[in-house]
Amino acid sequence: QVQLVESGGGLVQAGGSLGLSCAASGRTLSSNAMGWFRQAPGKEREIVAAINWSGGSTYYVDSVKGRFTISRDNAKNKVYLQMNSLKPEDTAVYYCAASPFPIATSSGSYAYWGQGTQVTVSS
Repeated sequence: QVQLVESGGGLVQAGGSLGLSCAASGRTLSSNAMGWFRQAPGKEREIVAAINWSGGSTYYVDSVKGRFTISRDNAKNKVYLQMNSLKPEDTAVYYCAASPFPIATSSGSYAYWGQGTQVTVSS
């Protein structure tokens, strides 16, 4: 069984930066796509960024392109999300997820989920 634990959320002013980390345990995920999703109050969960098994291919939702960077360290079984130039509309609970596939950009392709970490951006 895979366990995912996110860390690094918090409160930041608009224009600031935060870095999220996701630590996986239970099995190595070096062959699996990893993703970050978010869900704001009253809204559906959306994918923010995804990274393929090797880290050689990434995907970003249009609203975060140029501001967020997803990366992974397979040796540490971790995935990261660096968020810069944060906006109030980035406020949400952010979830780390792992897919059984080597590349995945839709939520339906992800089987394992963390408990989430709150990110709040004040204006």
